Amino acid sequence: MKSRVLVIRFDYICFCSLNLVPARILVSLLARFPNGRSAVQTKRKFIGQSPARREDVALLCGQGRFADDVRLSDPLYVAFARSLAPCGQIVACDLDDARQAEGVVAVHDGQDVGTLGNLSVNPVLPIHHLPDFPVLAQGHVGAVGQPIAAVLATSQARATDACELIYAEVEDVVQEPRVIASKRYDAGDFEAALADAAHVVSCQIQHPRLAPSPMEPRSIAVAYDAATEGVTVWHSTQTPHRTRSELSSILGVDADRIRVIAQFVGGAFGLKASLYPEEVFAVWAAFQHRRNVKWTATRSEEFLSGTHGRGLRSSGTLALDAEGNLLGLKAQIEAPVGAWLPNSGLIPAWNAARVLPSGYKVGALDIQTSALQTFEAPTGIYRGAGRPEANCLMERLLDKAARVMGLDPVELRKRNLLQPDALPHQTQTGNVLDSGDYAQALDLLCAHGAYQQAVAERDARRAAGELVGLGVAFYMEPSGSGWESAEVTLTAGGTVLIDSGSSSQGHGRETAFAQIAAEVLEVDPADVQVQFSDTAKTPEGIGALASRSTAIGGSAVLEAARDVAKRRSAGEALPIRSSSRYENEGQAWGYGAYLVQLSVNRETGAPYIEKITCVDDAGVLVNPKQVEGQILGGIAQGLGEALMENVVYDDGQLLTGSFMDYAMPRATDMPQIDIFKTETPSPTNLLGAKGVGEAGTIGAPIAVLNAAIDAVSPLGITDLDMPLTSQVLWQAVRTAEQGKK
Repeated sequence: MKSRVLVIRFDYICFCSLNLVPARILVSLLARFPNGRSAVQTKRKFIGQSPARREDVALLCGQGRFADDVRLSDPLYVAFARSLAPCGQIVACDLDDARQAEGVVAVHDGQDVGTLGNLSVNPVLPIHHLPDFPVLAQGHVGAVGQPIAAVLATSQARATDACELIYAEVEDVVQEPRVIASKRYDAGDFEAALADAAHVVSCQIQHPRLAPSPMEPRSIAVAYDAATEGVTVWHSTQTPHRTRSELSSILGVDADRIRVIAQFVGGAFGLKASLYPEEVFAVWAAFQHRRNVKWTATRSEEFLSGTHGRGLRSSGTLALDAEGNLLGLKAQIEAPVGAWLPNSGLIPAWNAARVLPSGYKVGALDIQTSALQTFEAPTGIYRGAGRPEANCLMERLLDKAARVMGLDPVELRKRNLLQPDALPHQTQTGNVLDSGDYAQALDLLCAHGAYQQAVAERDARRAAGELVGLGVAFYMEPSGSGWESAEVTLTAGGTVLIDSGSSSQGHGRETAFAQIAAEVLEVDPADVQVQFSDTAKTPEGIGALASRSTAIGGSAVLEAARDVAKRRSAGEALPIRSSSRYENEGQAWGYGAYLVQLSVNRETGAPYIEKITCVDDAGVLVNPKQVEGQILGGIAQGLGEALMENVVYDDGQLLTGSFMDYAMPRATDMPQIDIFKTETPSPTNLLGAKGVGEAGTIGAPIAVLNAAIDAVSPLGITDLDMPLTSQVLWQAVRTAEQGKK
């Protein structure tokens, strides 16, 4: 009998990119075939002007070397005994039985690591109180799943078994959430705008808490070198140079004794932007015991102690005049941050407020944002990091206003969007919007999505009794700011070497950076080698965060490559090496518009997305197929938030601790998606590029929410909360229908 073979033809490298949800979809596809991984055959196809890079192909072929794949000599394996209580004082902790267990080398608790330093936090908001960063709990716990003690043993199974022998008694202590950071943005007189308004609308949005869930969980392998008394750390991270500097600071160890490598990273989504207590402990243990150490999180540990995303609550009021001009906006943002604060833990609360005006002309502004310490898993950046939250509130308010005024929702948005000649524009929250034609994105959306025809079809189907709706949304995506580094070498043999301070976790960035250098130096992209994420071999850099890597990291490559080309033209002998520490001139703001057509089954409440059309402007595109991949992946994750994903706690206890309880999109959940683009160069960086990695997670959820509310609006329903599960929609429909009887 012949075995079935699944042939995967990847039109863009990013199909296997674990920063895109198509990688999640790949898993479900493979699961339908026997001998999943071994049955996969691949065909390479050129992307733009560049072939798939060796590193990218290796990911799909199962040849990548991830942190857990690193083979260490006689390592100690770590397992953590975790708190079963959400918040309380540790009154007893008995480690004796664990210490006597077979294969156990050492057991540690909070007293052993009590002198370690704290994790640094990006202070984008004024901080009133900074929570502790306990590597192991010291006297009290702040969330279920917090490590209380750690076991080092000769095998993972022995370490895990020994943890079961640790007895910890925690006395519950009721603690209320407290504000640890806050900021107010105030411009103009909102109360006066409210008094002058012809129309006022308000809404509140509770975002579900999300689990990032990359394919590869957190993982770290630490090799101790007795000769140098240093360590080499293989770390699954978005920010290897940050890992090194934070470890140096927290452990009080000279940075020269720490080398960090993140060659292959199986997805991140923001989960791996920070350093975690478990990872700090693994490196501390390697120094303490002068031994190799390994730890890889289980999927349950990721749900328990990895950072979550979203979870914000936002409320807003929008005041408009009789013509629909936006007179004023007032908003309140409350963002949970969990028991301890990751490096970028304040970013969602910051972005959810400062991005709020979006690309619209708004008169007065009064926005208050607060980060609240809660007693759950830490909340950090997750693909979008505050941008979707800001976009959802603004676009929901605009939809409500259009309905109240009897205006087409597209028309109301176009009346209030900034015009191209008004850019660059400084918003009342301090942002400088760089370039674009925002209204054109909506015009193109209507043209490509056959909007007027869709409206007519919706109305006809409604008249026949169907629950069907259209959702429109405009969005903006600020890229990161700051600097990035690169070193480009043209060798005597004619090949090109790129050492980048940026990083990659499945983006296909090797391909994009090779394209940039190849075009400038007029070589075949196949002759360009790209190296990332090794602190001993690559220049210091920031890493992959906030849609910044192509705009800033790619500009660093471009600047260095241009210098090499100039010196070659001047007759300089090979090899020629040039370094760049490039800093952009401000954030590049990508933008776009989404249209969703959605129907709701009146009997079951099941939502069905019939079609998605999107128009995105990411500035100059280095690799259009990669951009398409980023958009598709972002949309898939955006649909996850809108329709199904939700981390649930009950009285501090995690109820969704596995994929048996936490739903994610599968291949069969993906609707028809039509992707279109415009290209407006950004003046803020050499490439003219803008971020696009988070576009789908920003634009898709609110377009789906607007479509769902539009679908049930004939029943008098004006508000719904995500995720829009069949149960949520069924209950809303039943309640509305019963109320009309």
